Amino acid sequence: MSDAADSGTSRGLSSAKRNALVLVVVVVGMFGFGYATVPLYNALCVFTGLNGKVSNQAVKETAAAAVDTSREVKVQFVTTVNGGRDWEFRPLQSSVEVHPGEFVTVMFHARNTQDSDLVAQAVPNVAPIEAAKYLHKSECFCFNNQPFKAGEEKMMPVRFVLDREIPPEVDTVTLSYTFFDVTEAAAKAAAKTAPKS
Repeated sequence: MSDAADSGTSRGLSSAKRNALVLVVVVVGMFGFGYATVPLYNALCVFTGLNGKVSNQAVKETAAAAVDTSREVKVQFVTTVNGGRDWEFRPLQSSVEVHPGEFVTVMFHARNTQDSDLVAQAVPNVAPIEAAKYLHKSECFCFNNQPFKAGEEKMMPVRFVLDREIPPEVDTVTLSYTFFDVTEAAAKAAAKTAPKS
C-alpha cells in the first residue's frame, strides 16, 4: 500500500516539475516575444507603410522626374511635443498644394524654451495610412537628433515629393511630427562612443 502511495507521490512530483518547467518556458517565451514585438512592428510598418510610418531614409532627387500637373494634392502639417513640454514647434505653413512628382520644401520653426540644453528627435507619421508609402523625403530634420542650446531656436526644412503613383482618391495627406526629448539617451550614446583616455 505504501509502495503504491510512494509511486503515486513520485509521479505527482515529476508531473509538477514538468508543469513548472513548461510554465517557465512559456513565461520566458512570452517575455522574449514582447521584447521583440516593438522593433518587429516598427520594421513591418516602415516596410509596408502600415500605421502611417514612413522611412527615415533620404531619397535622391532626379532632374528628370516627371511632374503630374493634371492634379494637386493638399499636404497638411501638424506638430506636437510629447509630454506636454512648452517647447515651440510649428510649421510656417499649415498646408501646401503639390503636384505628384514635384519636390517641395516647407520650413518648421522650433525653439527650446528651457534654461538648459536639450536634444529632441522628431518622429513622423502620415495619414491616411495608404499615403505613407507614396511620400518620400530628400531632406528632413527627422533624420537626425536635433540638439538645442538653452533658448535656441532653429528653422528646419523638410523637402519631400509625393509619388506620381499616389492613388487618385487621395486628395489630402497629413504629415505630422511629434518632438520627443531624447537628451538622456543622446548623452548615454555619446558617452559610449567617446574615446577612452
